[in-house]
Amino acid sequence: MSWILLGVAGLLEIAFAFGMKWSAGFSRLWPSVYAVATGLSSIVLLTLSLRVLPVGTAYAVWTGIGAAGTAILGMLWLGEPVSLARVACIGLVLSGVVGLKLVSGSAA
Repeated sequence: MSWILLGVAGLLEIAFAFGMKWSAGFSRLWPSVYAVATGLSSIVLLTLSLRVLPVGTAYAVWTGIGAAGTAILGMLWLGEPVSLARVACIGLVLSGVVGLKLVSGSAA
């Protein structure tokens, strides 16, 4: 269950990043509300997952999901640059996330 909470927290971290982008520096009300809600929700779920998971593993997975997901969606939706090197680096981040899950030894 902790891994599921952590995965959802990572997805909310992606939503938070886009909320910050859409809020234009927190100058637009509803995108700002969205950013705050998704950011706080992400942190709450991360905190709940830390009841079982090691902090180093959970934090690395959380930030990895957020960073890779935001970069991928930025390329798909926002027209951010796509290059082989950039995609390969995102692949390395994702492989690190998967690797940490596989070696964590925690099925919780």
